[in-house]
Amino acid sequence: MKAEDYSRRQIDVAGWTVWVETYRVGEMYYCTISNTEAGARFARAEGRNRERAEETAIEKASRYLALTRKFKIEE
Repeated sequence: MKAEDYSRRQIDVAGWTVWVETYRVGEMYYCTISNTEAGARFARAEGRNRERAEETAIEKASRYLALTRKFKIEE
């Protein structure tokens, strides 16, 4: 099987800009959330439809990012 129905977009989650990547393999949709700067994937989910997979992954990302501290860099 190969991935189909691929999409990639940027959104803001809990004050962070992240990539949302979604694709379908067979009848299941998979979604990953990654940081736009470092490219590290930190939230994944799957579901029977695109909306459910993205909703679950974004919920996980929101929880993780809400716990992450941001430091201001003064120049």
